[in-house]
Amino acid sequence: MLTGLLSGSALAGVAGFATSVMMPGTAQAEAQEALRPAVGKPLQQAQAALRKKAFPQAMAAVNAADAVSGKSAYESYVIAQMRAAVAQSSGNATESIAADDVLIASSRTPGPEKVRLLMAEAGLAYTAHDYPRSITALQRYFKAGGTDASMQTLLIQAYYLQKDYPNAAKAQASQIAAEVKAGQKPAENQLNLLAAVQQQSNDLDGFNATMVKLVQYYPKPQYWAQLVHGLRTNPNIPERLLYDVDRIRLAVGLLTSTADLMDMTELAVQAGYPALAQQVMAFGYAGGGLGKDAGAAREARLKALVDQTAAAKKASLPTDEKAAQAASSGDALLAVGYNYVSFGQADHGLALMQAGIARGKLVSEDDAKLHLGLAYMDAGRKPDAIKVLKTVGGTDGAAQLAELWILQIGKK
Repeated sequence: MLTGLLSGSALAGVAGFATSVMMPGTAQAEAQEALRPAVGKPLQQAQAALRKKAFPQAMAAVNAADAVSGKSAYESYVIAQMRAAVAQSSGNATESIAADDVLIASSRTPGPEKVRLLMAEAGLAYTAHDYPRSITALQRYFKAGGTDASMQTLLIQAYYLQKDYPNAAKAQASQIAAEVKAGQKPAENQLNLLAAVQQQSNDLDGFNATMVKLVQYYPKPQYWAQLVHGLRTNPNIPERLLYDVDRIRLAVGLLTSTADLMDMTELAVQAGYPALAQQVMAFGYAGGGLGKDAGAAREARLKALVDQTAAAKKASLPTDEKAAQAASSGDALLAVGYNYVSFGQADHGLALMQAGIARGKLVSEDDAKLHLGLAYMDAGRKPDAIKVLKTVGGTDGAAQLAELWILQIGKK
């Protein structure tokens, strides 16, 4: 009986796929089975040649043993073990995978060893760029009880490299969801890969959701820029929300140019919120975006106009409030309430905004909730702001803006 045969192939690590050979010996159940000399002798020669790294001679000896007629199941099994060992050591992925398939299919191979062999086969197929075969082996690996997290990553990469983007996204999203459920922070590269495959699949909603997660876990400027860019280029965003888009841009440091600051100031005035326009200009002057370029005189004129408009609006608030109370729609109460908040009378302004939402007949209830949430934020009541912002829905951009503000408020 031939003992101590090399068997199987092992994968170590997902990147690089370094391999090793194991020497478990024959299983206890095979202890009483013997190899006939016609089979055993060439296998001994193969093992000796393998130790010397004489791979062609080792494989020739394995083939000689395999050519023997009338082999028992045990003899075929041991030949497959030796073939796998020689093929793997010589870097012959095709031969190694074929031999591993024989071992995996055999009832002689214990369950845990089958899992290991499937893991090895998946890695070998991947390095050979046989991604469909790698995917099949990985699917069988998980079905057989495999739990190595690196194999899940390998599956995602195999899907991606064969351009099966929907399945790559599904597998990556599943991995991220499991990590979040376990209280773990998803890796940045996992989220980036998910975003990439969602883009390739034209899954805009999924891509935006993943970018939100990137901002949540890794609030880098480039991720904020990607999210806000999606809002600015979204054709479904109505004009009435353009100022709100600029406001989140300003808050996360993406609105700094003179032209953008001027445009945002004008949008605030047009929306009827001159105190907010004053805040934008104050930011611009403090940061050097305004007052220091060739257009400084024009910017000064705009500032004077904004200050004058703000003073007039502040003086007219009691009259505006009286008119809003008499209106059938709640929009006027929302506007005057927001102005009260922006002029420093938060409690009274918030009460008016809440009354406006309760009255109804609004142009957009979601816009109203968005602005109420931002008013709470301006009043320094962050928990209340987040609570209200979480109720914003719709598909025209208000909900996306609310989601971004929740992230921005929550990180402060």
